[in-house]
Amino acid sequence: MTSSISSYTQQWPGSSYPLGSSFDGAGTNFAIFSDIAEKVELCLIDEDMNEVRIELEEETAHVWHCYLPTVGPGQRYGYRIHGPYDPENGLRCDPSKLLVDPYAHSFKGGFDGHASLYSYDIDAEPAGSGRNDEDSLGHTMLSVVINPYFNWKGDRRPRTPETETVIYETHVKGMTMTHPDVPEHLRGTYAGMAHPSVIKYFQDLGITAVELLPVHQFLQDDRLRNLGLRNYWGYNTFGFFAPQQDYSSDRTPGGAVAEFKSMVRAYHAAGIEVILDVVYNHTAEGNHLGPTIAFRGIDNPAYYRLVDEDKSKYMDYTGTGNSLNVRHPHSLQMLMDSLRYWVKEMRVDGFRFDLAATLARELDDVDKLATFFDLVQQDPVVSQVKLIAEPWDIGHDGYQVGNFPPIWSEWNGKYRDTVRDFWRGEPATLGEFASRLTGSSDLYANNGRRPTASINFITAHDGFTLRDLVSYNEKHNDANGEDGRDGESHNRSWNHGVEGQTDDEDILRLRRRQQRNFLTTLLLSQGTPMISHGDEMGRSQDGNNNVYCQDNEIAWMDWSLLNMAKPSELYAFTKRVIAIRRNHPVFRRQRFFSGGPLGADVRERDVAWLVPSGRLMTQDDWDHDFGKALMVYLNGNAITERDRSGQEIKDDSFIMMFNAHDEEIEFRLPTKDLGVKWQLIVDTAFPGGYPKEDTIHDAEGTILVQPRSTLVLKQTEPPVFESANSSLVGADSHSEAEAESESESEFGEQEQ
Repeated sequence: MTSSISSYTQQWPGSSYPLGSSFDGAGTNFAIFSDIAEKVELCLIDEDMNEVRIELEEETAHVWHCYLPTVGPGQRYGYRIHGPYDPENGLRCDPSKLLVDPYAHSFKGGFDGHASLYSYDIDAEPAGSGRNDEDSLGHTMLSVVINPYFNWKGDRRPRTPETETVIYETHVKGMTMTHPDVPEHLRGTYAGMAHPSVIKYFQDLGITAVELLPVHQFLQDDRLRNLGLRNYWGYNTFGFFAPQQDYSSDRTPGGAVAEFKSMVRAYHAAGIEVILDVVYNHTAEGNHLGPTIAFRGIDNPAYYRLVDEDKSKYMDYTGTGNSLNVRHPHSLQMLMDSLRYWVKEMRVDGFRFDLAATLARELDDVDKLATFFDLVQQDPVVSQVKLIAEPWDIGHDGYQVGNFPPIWSEWNGKYRDTVRDFWRGEPATLGEFASRLTGSSDLYANNGRRPTASINFITAHDGFTLRDLVSYNEKHNDANGEDGRDGESHNRSWNHGVEGQTDDEDILRLRRRQQRNFLTTLLLSQGTPMISHGDEMGRSQDGNNNVYCQDNEIAWMDWSLLNMAKPSELYAFTKRVIAIRRNHPVFRRQRFFSGGPLGADVRERDVAWLVPSGRLMTQDDWDHDFGKALMVYLNGNAITERDRSGQEIKDDSFIMMFNAHDEEIEFRLPTKDLGVKWQLIVDTAFPGGYPKEDTIHDAEGTILVQPRSTLVLKQTEPPVFESANSSLVGADSHSEAEAESESESEFGEQEQ
């Protein structure tokens, strides 16, 4: 229902809510907030870029609004805000700039970097001075009215419990650009993501939720454009209500909205949730030298945190030039309206909040009781989906792992760092490794949260891939055009003897083993595992640990890896370990383990920690500086939880053996009161990650665990209790000197 703008005849008062453009089947309501505006013009634009300006005559509580009965879906529009231009006092209204609607559900066109997008003279000195009143129409994106109606065809949300969730972090474009079964015209799009072959891949692997890198409308910034690069990741949002139009195969106005909904519907039908990586901490307008395309020209001090001493500048807790003003009610309203829109209208199942600590900065310090978190907690819609925080920003005291409110889960950066250190042989990580393996109770148990609050990950989009983590000591970001200055320098990686590619089969064999170690640890830890796309098949970025600007084969999935014999073994191994997790609740408990690191009678413990000789660990063992090996017993019979049907959960018991030492270590299985017989089901020393034949081991039998490898054994014959605390035999009979000598031999010496 697109009408010629020349046929416009009348303006009705309309409503101040909802904000944005809302088509009701007959006409469209327009509403935009601005506290500082003196006059607001709605600008209707036709396909030939002709413009009709309509002065909004109604203002209700700083919201300017009207209803146009002849305007419908497909109509392009923008706003011109008349008001004070006084940058020194934080006021930047500029009616020469055609502004996009922050609440628009769709956009058309692009920002071309033209000088007219800037309110200052880009050639003047000092930078940011002077005035540029050149009209930006023709150089800026246009907002588009959409038809909100969509046939969901009985869509039902999967609502996967947190304990059963396995997250796969991926990118709409990167996931599909080289997929051989996706038609070329659908590659890189929402329709490509919804292709049956892609969904079947996730189902086959055992994924329950895909976490998409930003799909809110973002822009390509001039600096990257001038370098011949592109903003690939998309952490440059300006449209918090619109799906990125470049990811839509449907190029009609508003087509991206329907295509995104179709993608969500397809994933729900497959039992897979859709989680969005969202960037509410800043916008794409950048610092005081950025363009005037939306928020800056609408109401600069309402939308942005300004420097108190110099309101021409922006507070920057994100490293992007600005920070959203979460102290202002209309900024907060926009965040909550956006979240509700994506849950109710687009039917997504959760959010991962980029640099979420910024959203807690009402003053300078992070406050976990900030208004934003109160609003989320009280909201009957948003509080019911999965909420994941990236719990840090670059500001003062910005590292907030473990400090978010109870309904939130968090990317556990301490899990990533500890597991990386353990497997590269760093000393003094045993105790923390054990804590991370069992859900990080030190971080999450003190405020009523459960192990699932810990989003466990080894790698993510930001950093090395898993294959590169075991292949490079240093980042290799030359293609980014920043002379290697960008990206994290302290990666806790290890190349195993050669930097990058090599033909040395011994090194390649060890690298493959280490990838299996990381995946086994990740997938069998308590908490919620997250896999970064391609790690399950050995994807490499050639040592680039910051591919934010690499919209090419460096960052895309390499589907040819599935046809290569050795990497495809890694895929099969990953799939197998995910299945072990899915089939055995003992690896995904609802509550933290009880009993602590020492404990007494093993019959009443749900976890027991043992040294390689089979005895329970003592405090001296935990304090050992050079510990690189340990054994953990998980008691499947001690789970005091119930499943969704109310049935009491019982499971098999397991033993996991970890040897991060560079030499083989002989492990002795514990006594019969932990189990009489054990079946080896995972051994990362094998090329496929497990023995080809069933291997049964008896209690107190020995197993030679290869260097840098993980074993998982399942109990096949239940315990026999011959005496109380029989697993402790030997713990009290050694002299102190003997115990110290045994400890050194069990844990191995420190690596140089």
